Amino acid sequence: MATDSASVFPARLIKSGVDTHSAPLITIEDAEMRLGGRVIWHDVCLSVQPGEFIAIVGPNGAGKSTLLKAVLGLIPITAGQITVLGKPARGGAHNVGYAPQRRYIEADVRIRGRDLVRLGLDGARWGLPLPILGGGGRAREARRRVEEVIDFVGATDYANRPVGELSGGEQQRLLIAQALITRPRILVLDEPLDSLDLRNQQAVASLIQRVNQEAGATVLLVTHDVNPVLSMLDRVVYVARGQVEIGKPEEVITTETLSRLYGAPVEVLRTSDGRIAVIGQPDGVEGDPHGDH
Repeated sequence: MATDSASVFPARLIKSGVDTHSAPLITIEDAEMRLGGRVIWHDVCLSVQPGEFIAIVGPNGAGKSTLLKAVLGLIPITAGQITVLGKPARGGAHNVGYAPQRRYIEADVRIRGRDLVRLGLDGARWGLPLPILGGGGRAREARRRVEEVIDFVGATDYANRPVGELSGGEQQRLLIAQALITRPRILVLDEPLDSLDLRNQQAVASLIQRVNQEAGATVLLVTHDVNPVLSMLDRVVYVARGQVEIGKPEEVITTETLSRLYGAPVEVLRTSDGRIAVIGQPDGVEGDPHGDH
């Protein structure tokens, strides 16, 4: 049975809704990004409240991952301001957990799943090496944290196996565990459902929802397909052709709004099971050099 979220996030309460009375965890004010002389997006304003679940969506190459990396402080914006937890955005913030877009891991990669998770403690942010934790109590605490978070994401059965032997869904659970091990207030995920089959998409999406609802962590997620998480979202940030539209999914992902963003006819269809299809999305969106492809 999975670990109770209260042990993984001992200072958190179960989410009862978005906390609109507290100070925003992330604030973006009039932000602009230019790369190679081209405007990727401009005039972005967003306040992310404690407990929110927000997806950044849009076509490939629109600048979704670039926006995420700007929030993480990995890429400097060319205008405006981004603050995270009351400070200018910077890489490696302890209270921000980050799972980058999963790349294919070769079958001969022998690092064990639990060792990958522990890099969230023993490495600088997101896997860069630092001296390992000292022995004694610190080492025991590190091992306990690793076991708890692996159990929390449901990866106990394969945590001792080499990550190269694991399925895409299993690898993604371990990457999320690595991002959670510091007990972050904000969980940032770049395409966590990419290249997963439908069953694994649903399983990983449910895990992310559990982190948000039971642990109370604010979630900021990039995805090119919003359908697996659509019912879980508080808001969406839709990025297209240098523009950004923000609001509830039913307000933003509409025929009228997307046609305006693209400057061309776009039709949004909803199936009987609530899924969304965007029809007539214009071609020729220029590529994002920071990883939307």
